[in-house]
Amino acid sequence: MERADERSSGAPRLAQGWCALSALHDRIEAHIERALQDAHGLSVREYSVLDVLSGQHDGEGGHFRMTALADAVVLSQSATTRLVNRLEDRDLLTRYLCPTDRRGIYTDVTPAGLELLEQARPTNEEALAEALAAAERRPELAPLVAAVRAL
Repeated sequence: MERADERSSGAPRLAQGWCALSALHDRIEAHIERALQDAHGLSVREYSVLDVLSGQHDGEGGHFRMTALADAVVLSQSATTRLVNRLEDRDLLTRYLCPTDRRGIYTDVTPAGLELLEQARPTNEEALAEALAAAERRPELAPLVAAVRAL
């Protein structure tokens, strides 16, 4: 039979590591969210969708279907559809039929969306740097920040 000290030797550290990673993510996302909302009226998810879609190209695999976009921004397909609808209502995105497969619908960033994205990029980068610097001062988060910086 497994003793309590044997059961707890690895599990708490694993759980502590997961909690630290989750805390780092939450702190960073909240800081970026405030900065993007205040300066540009964008959420982190909206920024992510614009950023991902702005990298599309006409080559093979260069366009995102909704399922691929949902995976890229880590949202459910229904949440991604609602988000795309909101951005389309704001004239930041447009949808069109795939020219080679009429069943496929692609989404692209409009010129207004690209302009807003370009304005928001420095805000995103600055907020990310600020959030990482703040997290780095916390001993439990410093190793994770170092890992992020090393990527």
